[in-house]
Amino acid sequence: MAERPPKAPRFAYKGDRLKPLRAFCQTARLGSVSRAADALYLTQPAVTLQLQALEREMGTRLLERSGRRLALTAEGQALYELARPLVEGMDGLDASFRERVRGLDAGELNVAAGTSTILYLLPKIVEAFRAAHPEVRLTLHNVTGAGGLDLLRSDGVDLAVGSMIDVPGDLSYAPVYRFEPMLITPRDHPLAHKGDLTLHDLSPYGLILPPQRLTTYRLVDLVFHQNRVPYTVALEVGGWEVIKQYVAMGLGISIVTAICLTEADHERLATRSLARYFPSRSYGVVVRKGKYLSPQARAFTELIQPALFERGGHYATGHSER
Repeated sequence: MAERPPKAPRFAYKGDRLKPLRAFCQTARLGSVSRAADALYLTQPAVTLQLQALEREMGTRLLERSGRRLALTAEGQALYELARPLVEGMDGLDASFRERVRGLDAGELNVAAGTSTILYLLPKIVEAFRAAHPEVRLTLHNVTGAGGLDLLRSDGVDLAVGSMIDVPGDLSYAPVYRFEPMLITPRDHPLAHKGDLTLHDLSPYGLILPPQRLTTYRLVDLVFHQNRVPYTVALEVGGWEVIKQYVAMGLGISIVTAICLTEADHERLATRSLARYFPSRSYGVVVRKGKYLSPQARAFTELIQPALFERGGHYATGHSER
């Protein structure tokens, strides 16, 4: 007599697998059963029962006490990464369906980006998006890199566009554009036409740099120190436009990313590549792992690069450039 195939394990708690997974994801995110219960409009005992049922189903501990918070075990982290997009996708199904039915003629889109990205990278993309979807309310949040990540994590924005070096584990970064580091000087500066340019050639001249808290300043400092070349900062000032203006006035030289250089800048400034010493900077799109991208957000990313977050690509793998 042929053996019967083993039965799939039954999920006993009220016959609904989504409820325990939702309770688990909220508890993992908030670090507390009571907070998860408040978020789900349930009682604490109900959430506890759902978590216990899920652990029985999976045959392992998913959460453990860490001080006053509940933390994920290694097995819990694995399940959380699988369950979160499923839960968020189901929770957003009604809204997604309505948006899909009525198309992109309504709704809103929130994008976080820094000043340089908004000023130099996004204008044509925003213009194309507005032409294709005039009824969508588009808001560009002008924030620093850290501010944009905070907005992503709190769902204050749908996505962020900018440059990233270190990518946190809860975010996905898809680099799209790459720009070289450039030395800018007045057109009549001694370095403007010097043959083989080295870091030592820059040393006698004062640099105009962004504030020390920003990545550009820290990178310049790191490269000069690694090569044991002294340098001086003539002026700290925020904003590429201001820096370029001051360089053109002869107040110093600067090291910028090519993203900020326009045709008009090449008429008033001399530019030299410093790719020999400094890494290129990538710019791309940042999203929260597992977050459902609305049709508006997907339409915007399609204008940056088609199929940027299709399954099997960056969205599924959490690709990052480190």
